[in-house]
Amino acid sequence: MSITVNGLDALKNLAGGDLGTSEWIEVTQDRIDTFADATDDHQWIHTDPQRAARGPFGAPIAHGYLTLSLFIPLFTQLLDVRGVTTKVNYGLDRVRFPAPVKAGSRIRLVARLASVEDVPGGVQITVDGTIEVDGGTKPAAVVRSLSRFYA
Repeated sequence: MSITVNGLDALKNLAGGDLGTSEWIEVTQDRIDTFADATDDHQWIHTDPQRAARGPFGAPIAHGYLTLSLFIPLFTQLLDVRGVTTKVNYGLDRVRFPAPVKAGSRIRLVARLASVEDVPGGVQITVDGTIEVDGGTKPAAVVRSLSRFYA
């Protein structure tokens, strides 16, 4: 379920609160292959299912940066900020990939709005997110993301 806020003041009121949990999305081999083509990273642990089945993970796995890139579409399921002119991905303070995402796995995001701070013309938010793997014992990614919203 998405939280919708209108304007920067309403966003500030969410600081310190949970944003919820996104829907599951499947990380297919086709998505992995498309990411490999886009980034020129065709390492066999990602793109060769037969060889990867004999490798350390028992199956092809998603690139860590593919998992990270899915943070944005998962996050947009959780928070919709309206009444602003511009939304900018400002960067990351921390990223870790504790567990691989095997092809065919489902992932989702659990997120918390850690802080909202004023910046010239807008606010910067810090989001603590955990990308979970369906049935996994460790998260696929732990992320501290920074975004800016301008009025």
